[in-house]
Amino acid sequence: QVQLVESGGGLVQAGGSLRLSCAASGRTFSSHHMGWFRQAPGKEREFVARITLSGAGTYYADVVKGRFTISRDNAKNTLYLQMNSLKPEDTAIYYCATSTIMTNNPRNYDYWGQGTQVTVSS
Repeated sequence: QVQLVESGGGLVQAGGSLRLSCAASGRTFSSHHMGWFRQAPGKEREFVARITLSGAGTYYADVVKGRFTISRDNAKNTLYLQMNSLKPEDTAIYYCATSTIMTNNPRNYDYWGQGTQVTVSS
């Protein structure tokens, strides 16, 4: 079992930056592909980015490509999401999650954190 705890959210002005972290418990972090998702009020949870076991492969939703960067440090059991050039439409609760396959579908992710709120003001 893996427990995930996100941090780093907050309030930022449009154009600003935030870095989210996702700390994982257990010794199996490096055995999981990892993903970031977000959910805005009244909307479905949507894929943001994902990364392979080693961190060599990454994939992004078109709406964040070029602005967000996903990375991981397997020695620290931590996943990151660097978010630059933030827009008001990026406002959402951001979640990290684990998967045994590389996929954008949240249904294929097994363990989830509690989420961290990101609010971007205009």
